[in-house]
Amino acid sequence: MESQTNLTCQNIPTLFSSFIDTFVDFSVSGGLFLPPPIITSSNHNNNPLQTIFPSPTRLIAIGDLHGDFQKSKQAFKLAGLIDEHDKWCGGSTTVVQIGDVLDRGGEELKILYFLEKLKREAVKVNGNLITMNGNHEIMNVDGDFRYVTKKGLQEFKDWAFWYCVGNDMKMLCDGLEIGCVKDLFEGIPIEFRDVKPEYFDGIRIRIAALRPNGPISERFLSKNQTVIVVGDSVFVHGGLLTKHVDYGLEKVNEEVRDWIRGVKGRVSRDLVRGRNSIVWLRKFSNELAKDCDCSLLEHVLATMPGAKRMIMGHTIQESGINGICDNKAIRIDVGMSKGCTNGLPEVLEIDRDKGLRILTSNPLYQNGKEGSLDTKRNDGLGLLHPELGPKQVEVNA
Repeated sequence: MESQTNLTCQNIPTLFSSFIDTFVDFSVSGGLFLPPPIITSSNHNNNPLQTIFPSPTRLIAIGDLHGDFQKSKQAFKLAGLIDEHDKWCGGSTTVVQIGDVLDRGGEELKILYFLEKLKREAVKVNGNLITMNGNHEIMNVDGDFRYVTKKGLQEFKDWAFWYCVGNDMKMLCDGLEIGCVKDLFEGIPIEFRDVKPEYFDGIRIRIAALRPNGPISERFLSKNQTVIVVGDSVFVHGGLLTKHVDYGLEKVNEEVRDWIRGVKGRVSRDLVRGRNSIVWLRKFSNELAKDCDCSLLEHVLATMPGAKRMIMGHTIQESGINGICDNKAIRIDVGMSKGCTNGLPEVLEIDRDKGLRILTSNPLYQNGKEGSLDTKRNDGLGLLHPELGPKQVEVNA
């Protein structure tokens, strides 16, 4: 009995800390209770990020979300992944969100928490939600806030309030004041040039949260992959060149992860910065077909055995998800965020039996007819043809 009492007393600081963290999460996320994480060897911080995934029965690809929480949920509902209570109902489906959750909208943290909740719910039923780094995740970790919104800054200010309240509560418990309480603003400048006074607090908080090893970057962004291969599909936010493949896809993921965690220096410009980097490249995603270098794309795919197609976000496709170069390039960023073009949600489905299809909420395509992504308009684009009127548009694999 005495040993049990001692064990309980020893656990009080840990239990109290866990309670406070749950309280802060609930306050920040808009009322979400995160299920307990399932710790496996593949998601432990010190193990390599998984880069190659087997081909699932059903695979869903979701494009850039940019701080629009409602559109994000609409995209998941469109694919039958969440129910009316926003809980995972996608079974064993594998989902890839291609990056760019941050910037242009004001509900970035709500989306990060929502995706984390769905990850934990999916894994319990053998599903998988994979989140990726876009150029805007990299920019924010770098302290580049050119595309942040006033509402986005306010959301981070609200988060910082609750985070600091949680720290103050932990300080009240003996055994937590050392090690469990991290000064949010340690090392953050108290002055910034060229920042308007009304944005100062928000910018300082955003730096603190998203810098390498910051509370938000460490908790959410460090779990993102930068490039993955699922079955015969290569997923990347911007695009891959042969130099990136030669460098090593696993190495790319680990170096970006370790930089975000603050355990290594800046990642090479060739990988995540500059117009020809993995998260910025547009050689295969410019909306005009003539601007896509199909021969280069074929060469890149040939360096990855079994790869049939590259699936990308980053460049808004105003006419919806489309494929070119004989569907070797699939572009899925439809600008759905109100901070972009306020496009209608669309997602890409790859089904082992049904092939590739576009699932769209566009009312022009609600009569259920089927068409091919290869159907060309006069401009030569591999876009949905309005006259076909499909809600679900099949693509030849």
